[in-house]
Amino acid sequence: MSLWLSGIGVSRGIAIARVQKLHGGDLEIAEYTVAPEELEREIERFRDAQQQALAQLREVRSKIPAGTPGDIAAFIDTHLLMLDDRSLVDSTVANIRSAGINAEAALRRSRDALVAVFEQMEDPYLRTRRDDVEHVVSRVQRVLTRTERELPGGQVPLTEPTVIVADDITPADIILLSQQAVLAFVTEYGGPLSHTAILARSLGIPAVVGLHNARRLLRENELVIVDGEHGHVLADPDDKALEHYRRKQDQQAQDRRLLQTLRDKPAISGDGVEVRLQANIELPEDAAVATANGAAGIGLYRTEFLYMNRKGLPTEEEQYQAYSRVVSAVRGPITIRTLDLGADKQVDSGQRQGPTPNNPALGLRAIRLCLKEPELFRVQMRALLRASAHGQVRIMLPMISSLSELRQAKALMATCRAELIREGRVVADRIPVGAMIEVPAAAISSSLLAREVDFFSIGTNDLIQYTLAIDRVDDEVNYLYDPLHPAVLRLIHMTIEAGHKAGIEVSMCGEMAGDACYTRLLLGLGLTDFSMHPANVLEVKRAVREAQVGELRRRVADIMQAASLDDFASLLAAL
Repeated sequence: MSLWLSGIGVSRGIAIARVQKLHGGDLEIAEYTVAPEELEREIERFRDAQQQALAQLREVRSKIPAGTPGDIAAFIDTHLLMLDDRSLVDSTVANIRSAGINAEAALRRSRDALVAVFEQMEDPYLRTRRDDVEHVVSRVQRVLTRTERELPGGQVPLTEPTVIVADDITPADIILLSQQAVLAFVTEYGGPLSHTAILARSLGIPAVVGLHNARRLLRENELVIVDGEHGHVLADPDDKALEHYRRKQDQQAQDRRLLQTLRDKPAISGDGVEVRLQANIELPEDAAVATANGAAGIGLYRTEFLYMNRKGLPTEEEQYQAYSRVVSAVRGPITIRTLDLGADKQVDSGQRQGPTPNNPALGLRAIRLCLKEPELFRVQMRALLRASAHGQVRIMLPMISSLSELRQAKALMATCRAELIREGRVVADRIPVGAMIEVPAAAISSSLLAREVDFFSIGTNDLIQYTLAIDRVDDEVNYLYDPLHPAVLRLIHMTIEAGHKAGIEVSMCGEMAGDACYTRLLLGLGLTDFSMHPANVLEVKRAVREAQVGELRRRVADIMQAASLDDFASLLAAL
């Protein structure tokens, strides 16, 4: 009898194969007292385990094929940095000495302290990086306890098509398994921003996450169908279901081949409206992937990774070198977002003073943190201004909510520019400055903000959760996360209209921009500048080329005037 299960679809595609479970969930770690004369030996045991774990990850890193997208190797690099981070190592050694306990228990205490920091982060993407801590610590714990995580196939690579079912999967395991006959991943935990989700999308492997009790409900070697777009898993399917999904597989394969023919074609609608499709990236290596997928530039370059997984702040020179590499590699404009972290992240190599905020998402973060810590902002701004000499740099300020924030940031930028010129440094003659619209207050006052900036970029991820008062990575309320809520669409439309009236560019860099399901709606709202994950560019380009923008704008205007929620929903469904 067939069993239908639903989780969160995070990587599109359909896979039909038999289940192999990834064994080895949470380890049971005992805590016991170590005699004083044995403490140094216990510390040495911990250091040996740490070095073995580093060697394991370096081996995985060496097996990543050439030409693989940069974000895949970046996950392993992040874990290598964490494993060698002095804060993790020193705190564990300190716990062994001060508490007189075994290495496993001391490491667990260090993990708990680090996870608590990440749990308080306001940014959903950064908060999910607590998984990095869990995976790194688990790898060392398994060396200490001599309990290696069992991969399907063991030392013999998988040769039969397989769907991996696990509680969670580390980046290292995903990379190793992706080089075998693994067709899909199903995990009990995780969300759209989890490791499994991000890596599966980069590797083009269907994945469903957040499917609770999957390891209990699905049997070893059972035939399953995984629909990574809709989040469905069908166990023990009948012939009719198999035939249906095999047809869908064939259609998707043909669809992917057709998409590749669009790579060098312009993003122009059927009625002649030109649309710019750019890419979101995080690492210099991602710029090549964006170009290969036909992106017209970089609409969002995140700079947070320069600050994470390290004890000290990145220097001006270090930042300049990183920015220069990506600016030089990009053909066309590149929009670089200034630091978007919260004060709960220890970017100053020290302990944050004061109590932990009750609502970190509403606290000291992004531009607020940069203006409160001007030296932090000044170092980054000088590096960005210097990098502007190598290409078409645009600087974007995150979480703007008022004119005063904009003016303070622009004043600091002007001061840094004057300093660099006095020092004989080369700086571009003109560097456009823009604001991210991700706070409802910014959208509502967008007509005022538009007078102070050269462009807007709508960050829908935060705009939606702030507007609807929900945390999109919280399993209890993320069902309320609705990009099509009338309030959200009105704020987006208001921002686009304000930008157009002021004669400035308006782009969108949130997840809505990269989902072809929303392309027609966004075109109808007046958006002509999209930025997204490089893998989504071709699909959105197709939707643009098939659209009649003039007709869409007339229909969307009717939708925005709908007298009731029922009318709004029915008109939207018919778009």
